[in-house]
Amino acid sequence: VRFPEDLEDDNTTFNPEYSHQVFGDDEVAFGYKGLKILLYYIAGNLSTLFRIEYTSKVNEKFDCVEADDVESKIREIIPPGFCTNTDDFVSLLEKEVNFKPFGMLLHTYSVHNEEAGEDITYQIYKADMTCPGFREYHERLQTFLMWFIETASFIDVDDERWNYFLVFEKYNKDGATLFATVGYMTVYNYYVYPDKTRPRVSQMLILPPFQGEGHGAQLLETVHRYYMSSPTVLDITAEEPSENYVKLRDFVLVKLCQDLLCFSPEKLMQGFSQEMVVEAQQKLKINKQHTRRVYEILRLRATDMGDAEQSRSYRLDIKRRLIGPYKKKQRELAKIRRCLRPEELTNQLNQIDLNMQHEQLEESFQQLVSDYRRVLERLAQA
Repeated sequence: VRFPEDLEDDNTTFNPEYSHQVFGDDEVAFGYKGLKILLYYIAGNLSTLFRIEYTSKVNEKFDCVEADDVESKIREIIPPGFCTNTDDFVSLLEKEVNFKPFGMLLHTYSVHNEEAGEDITYQIYKADMTCPGFREYHERLQTFLMWFIETASFIDVDDERWNYFLVFEKYNKDGATLFATVGYMTVYNYYVYPDKTRPRVSQMLILPPFQGEGHGAQLLETVHRYYMSSPTVLDITAEEPSENYVKLRDFVLVKLCQDLLCFSPEKLMQGFSQEMVVEAQQKLKINKQHTRRVYEILRLRATDMGDAEQSRSYRLDIKRRLIGPYKKKQRELAKIRRCLRPEELTNQLNQIDLNMQHEQLEESFQQLVSDYRRVLERLAQA
């Protein structure tokens, strides 16, 4: 909500992707007819209005059946101090002009908005719990995780090893410059013996109204650049990354790596090298596993897949990596052979069909190439 009229505008409304973390696996609230759970957030400081509406409730007519206590389930997520009255909420909205982003400005960028016909400015900040008002703001911000990240949990904000990166949109209202929350990322700094840290991305969320505009890539690249300048950082990883996050990371890391000398077309065609691992880690804080993926994407760009020899060389190179898990299975099979009776061995052998392995390998290869092409298409448009 930026203007009072947004309260009545359905175009500013977005629905949760997940509600099982609040309402159970069936995502059902029992005992209501026409139930609406309404959560409004002021765009900048995220002050909250919470209301429940329904046309009828089961225990108003029946004695022995009770409706679910929806209100208490929501209260477990949203911090105290929220409004339940629209007038109170609108009066808070008038004070929004005083809201300013928390922490240190890291990056400013613009995105062209077709609808508005103009460039809109966005800024990325790094904040921590010492920033006045940030603790309370973060409590409101993290409520979005429950609705948009499938395995979300709230973090221990008293642990000083957390870093917070925030994206804001700058907009004008009655001649004043205001800020709207776009998304954020939390990063935990793990200790690596003897004197390094390994920042691990824990949570990352761009709010639905801003998705598909490139903010995730801007945020991830800014965070990488922030840590790249630190001599104590070993490399940057992510905790249980989603498929979408992996695609985003591929794009950002390839964009960062493509100008390194070790990724020149000539060197790419010679195969994956230790030089790539060292340069990517030292200059860009990228680990070996992610560097290998970057190499495969950039080598695809440098390969003429219409040329039979180049195409075969690329396919073999990728499949040599993909075959690792199958070779592990074969080593396990060799152990099994020494331990099992003949009839038990037959059962195990049936489970490891070689033709199926080849099919799965080819399927994995084709899927990777498809994913890699999408990264390269995006890179060409960037």
